[in-house]
Amino acid sequence: MNETVKPATDSAAVLQLRKIGNSVGLILPKELLAQLGFAEGDRLEFVRQPEGGVRLQRHDDTHARAMAIARQVMKDYADTMRELAK
Repeated sequence: MNETVKPATDSAAVLQLRKIGNSVGLILPKELLAQLGFAEGDRLEFVRQPEGGVRLQRHDDTHARAMAIARQVMKDYADTMRELAK
């Protein structure tokens, strides 16, 4: 059950979700981590793509704070934004 899953092609790997304590985790083989430039302990963001896929990217605290501010401004000034969009 702890076998390493070999890539199906050069750019694809089949991964399996596994129970880890009370959670479910995705185990990434070390070769894949190296190819992606990720390491144990990295904080990642899961981003849904419009075509139905997903993207993993490193978490950036500065970007996250800027996006939170932008969302709040858009909420506070929703009427103004609608008028400007006309």
